[in-house]
Amino acid sequence: MNNPILIVSAIVIILTVGVTSYTIFLHQVEAATGAERKCPCPNPKAPIVTSGDNIYIAWWTNKTGNDEVMFRASTDGGKTFGDKINLSNTPKVDSHEVEIATFGDNATNIIVTWWESNQTSTEPVFRISTDHGKTFEPLLNLSINGPINSSSSARGQL
Repeated sequence: MNNPILIVSAIVIILTVGVTSYTIFLHQVEAATGAERKCPCPNPKAPIVTSGDNIYIAWWTNKTGNDEVMFRASTDGGKTFGDKINLSNTPKVDSHEVEIATFGDNATNIIVTWWESNQTSTEPVFRISTDHGKTFEPLLNLSINGPINSSSSARGQL
């Protein structure tokens, strides 16, 4: 007797193992070749978060000759957007695979995280805004051991 729940469960397990194996394979290739980490998707997305009339969008672009993380915010439901902000601003490092989230009352706080890749490493970094994306705190490197603060995560440590 065919049980649909067992069949669906088996498919989910097979897909999970396949995706996990592919991810491990990509990391092994990157480690062996020094290739930088890039999005495997042919059309990168621009992640978006909303809260009330606030709309926040982040993306990475190669308009400057290397990949940079950009950000824009709207506080009027998308009728207008503030100026574009280059969050990564790292001319000799590629910034990619951006994600964005909000937290706090009325989505006041925004966190944008991405990967920074150079010839020798790929590191996760982030920046936080506490004023609806008008300004951002300095870049913080998540891979540094110990407490993370702006003085322990200088750009040059990538």
